[in-house]
Amino acid sequence: MRGTTRTDLKRREFVMLLGGGAAWPFAARAQQNVLPTVGWLSDSSAEDSANRLTAFREGLKQAGFVEPQNVAIEYRWAGSGSDRLPRFAAELVRHRVAVIAAIGGSPAAVAAKAVTGTIPIVFANGSDPVASGLVTSLNQPGENVTGVSFFSTALAAKRLELLHELVPTSTVMAFLVNPNNPIGILEAEQTAAAAHKLGVRLRILDSINDHEFDMHLAALVNSPPDAVLVATDPLLTAHRRQLIATMARQRIPAIYSDREFAAAGGLISYASSESEACRQAGNYVGRILKGEKPADLPVMLPTRFDLVINLQTAKALGIAVPPTVRVLATEVIE
Repeated sequence: MRGTTRTDLKRREFVMLLGGGAAWPFAARAQQNVLPTVGWLSDSSAEDSANRLTAFREGLKQAGFVEPQNVAIEYRWAGSGSDRLPRFAAELVRHRVAVIAAIGGSPAAVAAKAVTGTIPIVFANGSDPVASGLVTSLNQPGENVTGVSFFSTALAAKRLELLHELVPTSTVMAFLVNPNNPIGILEAEQTAAAAHKLGVRLRILDSINDHEFDMHLAALVNSPPDAVLVATDPLLTAHRRQLIATMARQRIPAIYSDREFAAAGGLISYASSESEACRQAGNYVGRILKGEKPADLPVMLPTRFDLVINLQTAKALGIAVPPTVRVLATEVIE
């Protein structure tokens, strides 16, 4: 038999290099594809959810996952267009995400649950998850859904009481709310009950779209109330700057359900800590990625509440913040 020639050796080296070179990209792609993907579904915008996303990533990191090192996140932002949530949820299912994080209002979680009964869903919102049909109970959520509830609806009455303490002479208050949002409906009921108890006349202004919002904002200018309450809703959050500017221009005290309003110049905000809730949701997602089941993770309730007062705005409105309110503040903006 003929011995191996130098030409044969070179040919073998070439074939091995070619085979290794061809295999390397496939190996790299395979390594990339093993990264679990989290589907982020929000009824807010990326700009308005910056703090939520930061907190969510912190929770993921606590569970051992860091984007993009060992986890990928596929984002879907509906902004104020909640009608897009069902389509976005379906897209995430087709993308075969490992978990869906429905962050913001309850419509995001409802949309996710409507399109999948197998992919785990972790929500973080301010609704009652049992009343909204997301889970069967807090301790035993069942099926594929669990998460964290801010329970902001339970704080609606407290917001009116705080606003009345700031403006004790107020007899007429307006309440901006989106009646298409289940949270808004519950907040309206609780706010109306609290107003009746304090002898305050409440004007409920329903806004389900930009046109109605503009119409009600004009009404506040033409017939200003003594004070305004702003409900929890992505539509109202999207108009945050416009709301704050109008309240300042008309010198109307207002209370909000999101710290970002007070940080941007609003008078006061009171709510469960959304950042803490989103951090807990991120931790839950990480635990599910490690193998835990949503049915074994009870729905978590708020453990921290944030009362933020903007003293610059209070001074501009001629309001002296009473000690009974200031002592409750978790943050004071000078």
